Amino acid sequence: MFTSEFLLPAKSGVRLDELPLFRAGGCPVFPLTDEEYAEGLVIFQKMAREITSAYAYKYDLLRTYVLELLHQGQKLQPATALYPAHSAAARVTTLFVELLERQFPIETPQQRLRLRSATDYADQLAVHVNHLNKMLKETTGRTTTDLISARMVQEAKLLLRQTQWSVAEIADSLGFGEVAHFSNFFKRQTACSPAAFRG
Repeated sequence: MFTSEFLLPAKSGVRLDELPLFRAGGCPVFPLTDEEYAEGLVIFQKMAREITSAYAYKYDLLRTYVLELLHQGQKLQPATALYPAHSAAARVTTLFVELLERQFPIETPQQRLRLRSATDYADQLAVHVNHLNKMLKETTGRTTTDLISARMVQEAKLLLRQTQWSVAEIADSLGFGEVAHFSNFFKRQTACSPAAFRG
């Protein structure tokens, strides 16, 4: 049942191939403490109950439980598996990712992204924007702008699917002055409009 189609980005809001958990050469096995085992067991028990329920949206709920398990796995991933070498590039990448993730989730329409551009992040990290881009390209294979855009799109998808906020409110919270700019950005990244994605 838990096929790649079940977790398509359009349904789940995440791209599995972008998660460190599924990166080639990652850690394939995680030893669990008793507490971690108990937490995972609770999720599996909820899934077992849900699959036999008559709830109309049970597959959406099951997808959420699967994503919760994925996040549990990501939390268990050793830092050395994420960035094996303690190089300057690895350190800069770790700091960048922490800074990026600290801006999310967006929990109210009044919340605004403070950092949106590669220059914003470079300034915060006290490095030149070209240096930041070189370090990220070395460790992730992607540019600073690509990584920022991917995270903003991930958040936009979650807000479109999980809130009743208007597209204008979502655009504003993500730092787009105009709804049209947000729509164009979203369409470039996903090949569909925000309204179509919301369905």
